[in-house]
Amino acid sequence: MVSHRLIAAALVAALTIVPITRARAEEADAESLVNALNAVFGKHPGVRAAHTHGICVKGNFVPSAEAASLTKAPHFNSKTPVGVIGRFSMGGGDPDAPNAQKDNVRGIAMHFDLGKGNNTDLLLISAPVFVAKDPDQFLKLLTTVATKDKEKIGAYFKDNPNSTRQADWLNARPVPASYGTVNYWGVHAFTFTNAEGKKQVFKYKALPVGGEVGISDDEAKKKDPDFYRPELKDRLAKGPVQYTLTAILGEEGDPLDDPTAFWPEDKRKSVNLGTISITDFEDAKTCDEAIFDPTNVVDGVEGPANDTIFPMRSQAYAVSFSRREAPQQ
Repeated sequence: MVSHRLIAAALVAALTIVPITRARAEEADAESLVNALNAVFGKHPGVRAAHTHGICVKGNFVPSAEAASLTKAPHFNSKTPVGVIGRFSMGGGDPDAPNAQKDNVRGIAMHFDLGKGNNTDLLLISAPVFVAKDPDQFLKLLTTVATKDKEKIGAYFKDNPNSTRQADWLNARPVPASYGTVNYWGVHAFTFTNAEGKKQVFKYKALPVGGEVGISDDEAKKKDPDFYRPELKDRLAKGPVQYTLTAILGEEGDPLDDPTAFWPEDKRKSVNLGTISITDFEDAKTCDEAIFDPTNVVDGVEGPANDTIFPMRSQAYAVSFSRREAPQQ
């Protein structure tokens, strides 16, 4: 667990002085991925390269009685509500991404306040899979889409069918009516360790307490492009937006290193970890002062060892953060 303010200061100092380089020209690195995102969505100084369109919120997390049996992590063992700073967002790098876009993921990123300036992070999206299995494939996807050449793009997806799984999932379901009425998943496999040293592989999933609610394609077309913000305001005026955070327990043979691969959820046990409550809006500056880092875990939670997308996300977010802090560079 670390202070996100200290991380932010260190990242700015390091990334504005030492350029990130690649071992080989054809390999993806954090800087090339951010450049590729900018090539697809355009450069927008002072904002994130991905999940650009978002809303900063706050709330709390109350762990379940079962959570402590899986992990010794402090936020899953707290006797009092754990403060949360969160950010709802649309995927991609368009600062005006329309909320009604069906094939775009919704996201929620959260800092859990562990006290004394320390926090741990959790990042979830509204699909159980990512669009690339490794950084090189993600770079190839982005650079191909940036060409806007339909033949090249079609050939890419034909050769890389795993990159179609996320959009296929989203297109098969209604447009979410709200940030508060859609399921969110962690696409990476984590490992819990409890107080007795027992380990359990799992994936995160957050389910809206009020259930999933969608709107038809015709309804979506009539919506204002930014309709989630006033909808969330009205929803919060009636009470907190709540999710049941669960752990989908992995079994032998479940893929641990490929975030484009589905787990058979209907054949896996899930454990209630607690309740996330979003209670109000928060100043955007609070969410922008650092990154939401998927690798910022705490004792009792381990990230995947061989999933190469996992550490690259942290590195790419750091590059993006350094650029939005010094957009003139």
